[in-house]
Amino acid sequence: MTVELSIDDRVAVIRLAHPPVNSLGRSVRQGLLDAFQAAAQDPEVEAIVLYGGDRVFSAGADITEFASGASGDALAEPTLPSVIDAIEASTKPVVAAIAGACLGGGFELALGCHRRILAPNARVALPEIKLGLLPGAGGTQRLPRLIGPERALEMIVSGQQIDAATAVALGIGQASSGDLRADAAALARGAIGQAPDRLSQRAAALTNPAEGDAYWAAQHKKAAMMGPAAAKCVEAVRAAVALPFADGRLFENACFVYLLQTSEARALQYAFFSERRAAVIGDIEAGTQAMPVNTLGVVGAGTMGGGIALTALNAGIRTVLVESNPQNLDRAVSRIRTSLEQAVQKGRITATEAERRLALLSPAADYAALGCADVIIEAVFEDLEVKRQVFLQLDAVAAPTAILATNTSTLDVDLIAAVTPRSASTVGLHFFSPAHVMRLLEVVRGARTSDAALVTVMTLAKRLGKTAVISGVCDGFIGNRMFEEYLRQAYFLLEEGATPLQVDQALERFGMAMGPFAVMDLAGGDIGWAIRKRRAIERPGDVYSKIPDRICELGRFGQKTGAGYYLYDAKGKRIPDPDIDELVIRYCAEIGLTRRAVSDEEIVERCVFALVNEGARLRAEGICQRTSDIDVVYRNGYGFPAHRGGPMHYADEVGLPHVIGRMTAFHAGYQGRFWEPAPLILDCSARAARLSDA
Repeated sequence: MTVELSIDDRVAVIRLAHPPVNSLGRSVRQGLLDAFQAAAQDPEVEAIVLYGGDRVFSAGADITEFASGASGDALAEPTLPSVIDAIEASTKPVVAAIAGACLGGGFELALGCHRRILAPNARVALPEIKLGLLPGAGGTQRLPRLIGPERALEMIVSGQQIDAATAVALGIGQASSGDLRADAAALARGAIGQAPDRLSQRAAALTNPAEGDAYWAAQHKKAAMMGPAAAKCVEAVRAAVALPFADGRLFENACFVYLLQTSEARALQYAFFSERRAAVIGDIEAGTQAMPVNTLGVVGAGTMGGGIALTALNAGIRTVLVESNPQNLDRAVSRIRTSLEQAVQKGRITATEAERRLALLSPAADYAALGCADVIIEAVFEDLEVKRQVFLQLDAVAAPTAILATNTSTLDVDLIAAVTPRSASTVGLHFFSPAHVMRLLEVVRGARTSDAALVTVMTLAKRLGKTAVISGVCDGFIGNRMFEEYLRQAYFLLEEGATPLQVDQALERFGMAMGPFAVMDLAGGDIGWAIRKRRAIERPGDVYSKIPDRICELGRFGQKTGAGYYLYDAKGKRIPDPDIDELVIRYCAEIGLTRRAVSDEEIVERCVFALVNEGARLRAEGICQRTSDIDVVYRNGYGFPAHRGGPMHYADEVGLPHVIGRMTAFHAGYQGRFWEPAPLILDCSARAARLSDA
């Protein structure tokens, strides 16, 4: 049973009982409708409470029902709007008792009730925009009538959750003083005999109606840069102001059905599901349990090591930070303290909480302090021998059951593990900088990594708030191996006629958070230079443009030196440098290349399809568990636009025959050796299968 009905002293309590999140699938909607009809017809019932439990009210619609677009179960009767309309139409007062998450359709359900009461742990939001949609069950019409169009639009377009105190201050409901269910029942009894407060019967008006045209023009302009869902949200909220409720609801429904068919909605819903799939380990022994992690060890107090330590502290994990250089250790602790203080200043945590987190940190200069750690992560210089030496020292002090992890971004995890007898308890944990901000974590599974070690670090990753993706061992793992091909094409485009600014702007207009040259200036050109030097020894047949080396030889390593592909002012703003354009032109003359006009379309296709081709190769090699994992990596670690799903999903959207055709054309052009379509792409195209499903 997904909905339970009980009666206590004239009040019917209708409880959502569909764990874990009380999603509002078709069976739940039918159960709600049946329970409300039963309560409405029962002469012993004079008021109704809708309750989801003490931990969650409802996280909203069952997103799997959107998979079939307009023909999916989301639009099957009884639809959520029709259920909410039936609740609102009740002649008996209806109170929503909200605890925990009350999101999306769950919040719309609460808005259909006549009153709302919130527990201290309540969180409300309309996050549909994150799926390329808008609230489609009356949310764009009822919320503006409750808290005003301006505040409602802000909530709807941001999709952000607000806490109970904020919700009460906005007028969404009142606060519970103790027992939520009892308070809700008392509120319901107090409303017996009063006219129900139906939001559909209220009017929605701007705070300053005279400024309406200017306000809506500004909101439309802002939304136009955010995509079709944001634009439709603005139109729907405006309809709440301009139209009667029934007409506004029809307009909202038309917007919802339209958005279901957009590429943005397909991409964002694909992103939602792919992140959940990425957490599933496909080939481990059933029943494998994660080991407890009470203490985390971090070796190296640089930017990365300090960021990893801060991440653990924020997750409430006792952390031992080891650094032999006392000045570096002091600086790292100071940075951690400053970061926590800034969180307090921004209202994200209390001063007491900041002190609690800082108290979990144990700075140390000696490896012996790591003897109590359950997982130890080295975050030292990216050099194979340096990391192997660290592992030798860790082997001497770590507990027999400890898991050893390397934060390498490109090096062979198996070679690092080989210096100890702990290969089964060694993994790669590739954090992305800044580690306490970036969501992505590549979990690198070595040839001998045990199932228990893998399950433990995947569980730890979730606790740290990371989106973890499992990778096999190869040079660069998933993300950096593909990024190398992306960069290779960006550099070749410079040789053929583009400028760094043109390449970056073309890819940023496509939706990338930063263009490749801005990324390299941020990361530090010397890092890529060191990798290319190593590759020249390990893989002498690889072909690279010499332009980045020429720039590094000038001591231009990016933002940290004030100059790289761009110049940087005191605030870090990039400034195009004619000297770099001239350097590129001179280099092309040296190697006998005639430059040409390069279109933005070619820039995007060359760079993005290079990602697609290499992704297909590494999937065929078994480096990732599934092709959709690649898209999780690129959305969360490399700034690939979420509204395009990821490189592999994007290839499916534009069509694999088109991708193959462009690769064939590139194969006939400059440095065409890199454009042999991967067999997996050819196979999927021949079978009319989706590459992102491989």
